[in-house]
Amino acid sequence: MALENSGFRTFGFGAGREDVWEPDLDVNWGDEKAWLTHRHPEALAKAPLGATEMGLIYVNPEGPDHSGEPLSAAAAIRATFGNMGMNDEETVALIAGGHTLGKTHGAAAASHVGADPEAAPIEAQGLGWASSYGSGVGADAITSGLEVVWTQTPTQWSNYFFENLFKYEWVQTRSPAGAIQFEAIDAPDIIPDPFDPSKKRKPTMLVTDLTLRFDPEFEKISRRFLNDPQAFNEAFARAWFKLTHRDMGPKARYIGPEVPQEDLIWQDPLPQPLYQPTQEDIINLKATIAASGLSISEMVSVAWASASTFRGGDKRGGANGARLALAPQRDWDVNAVAARVLPVLEELQKTTNKASLADIIVLAGVVGIEQAAAAAGVSISVPFAPGRVDARQDQTDIEMFSLLEPIADGFRNYRARLDVSTTESLLIDKAQQLTLTAPEMTVLVGGMRVLGTNFDGSQNGVFTDRPGVLSTDFFANLLDMRYEWKPTDDANELFEGHDRLTGEVKYTATRADLVFGSNSVLRALAEVYACSDAHEKFVKDFVAAWVKVMNLDRFDLQ
Repeated sequence: MALENSGFRTFGFGAGREDVWEPDLDVNWGDEKAWLTHRHPEALAKAPLGATEMGLIYVNPEGPDHSGEPLSAAAAIRATFGNMGMNDEETVALIAGGHTLGKTHGAAAASHVGADPEAAPIEAQGLGWASSYGSGVGADAITSGLEVVWTQTPTQWSNYFFENLFKYEWVQTRSPAGAIQFEAIDAPDIIPDPFDPSKKRKPTMLVTDLTLRFDPEFEKISRRFLNDPQAFNEAFARAWFKLTHRDMGPKARYIGPEVPQEDLIWQDPLPQPLYQPTQEDIINLKATIAASGLSISEMVSVAWASASTFRGGDKRGGANGARLALAPQRDWDVNAVAARVLPVLEELQKTTNKASLADIIVLAGVVGIEQAAAAAGVSISVPFAPGRVDARQDQTDIEMFSLLEPIADGFRNYRARLDVSTTESLLIDKAQQLTLTAPEMTVLVGGMRVLGTNFDGSQNGVFTDRPGVLSTDFFANLLDMRYEWKPTDDANELFEGHDRLTGEVKYTATRADLVFGSNSVLRALAEVYACSDAHEKFVKDFVAAWVKVMNLDRFDLQ
């Protein structure tokens, strides 16, 4: 509404967001301990968790570490906006569009601003940043400490941002609060004072605004927008729509009459269904998969590889679309099983022509789990909901899907890098992305270990003498005090379980395995499944958690 009231034509709107009234305690927010500490863009690339400075939504508008240098901010801008899935054109459009309207507030020094809400006394009742300067509002407002008005019409859409950016020469100055900003030295007083209609100001810009003029690549885009305002309007409309809908998942989740008809590549579009398999078709497909020669481990592993890319935060990834068979997912190290299993399932899909490859991949997991449960003496039918479709390569943004490649997947005992967090923390983070509870995570890890689903076929965490059987052996042997665990080296990533009497090495484990015995909460859950009478409960709980993961992106079922 604000953009439309300014005279701007938006790209569209989709409703459907949730109001969440409690914090996500298990989200990995990063390891920063201090506010406004600069994170180098290279470090940001290793742990892409948002802003380049803790406490700021994007970057420091005065430049990294208050450098005051426009060019020094370019890398930080690209890193932060890149983490939001924005390219250079979208980045320029968003910055310029956002600064076409409104102003910043820096009427006086930050010493006039009180404690933040969490640090304020109880009588403040959660209302922090109390101002002691004048009225604290309007002309006396202090927020960022910067005092900038970019355009001649700050409540009406225009192309003045780019016109001013390139028309004038800019000199570094300071706001009344002491923050670094720039003023157009050769401009007349053309900016209306927001609070006194009888006054005018010179145009002002943030340090990071001038980055759009002096960074060579940003400058090319900015000049194009200067000379083609309609191109700027279109780019901002699309980038704003992307920014405000990026975490809503596929377009099928949007609600309302203003949802654009156009499919956008960042929405991970899917084609219309080609198949409607009947119950008889599913029974026959299961029999064909069972006779394909694939092992339980391979069938379960490929289904997990397909579905476990889902992220609850932005509703991306998942099994629907069978993007495991496309670049880049097919070539990820963690998905090594795909090279062996997908050709078999792809051929099966072609010869039967009764279901999508996406459905057949998930159905292979169903077959594997039912076989493993039967081998353990439990007869169970794993629920399966057909209806998935197969995406095409041209519907898949390789660069954006590369961001879904896991740094670690503790469910498959996979870890690519040791420079980000701890193995057990990354397991928790992966479970959080999959919207799993602690019991669901526990039962899935225990079950997948005995089914031999480690990404590289290793025996780490495979605490059983009967792999492929859906047993509680992982928990029973993990908690068995006859074994003493010792790290194999100073890295403390790989451990050996020694028989306390003979000294023999019985098992090997990673931190993603041993955390279920060392953490008090997870150990309590492991003890439930280690009980001698817990076998049937374990199988049922495993199946329930498994089906949840397989259907995370089936918004049509929710």
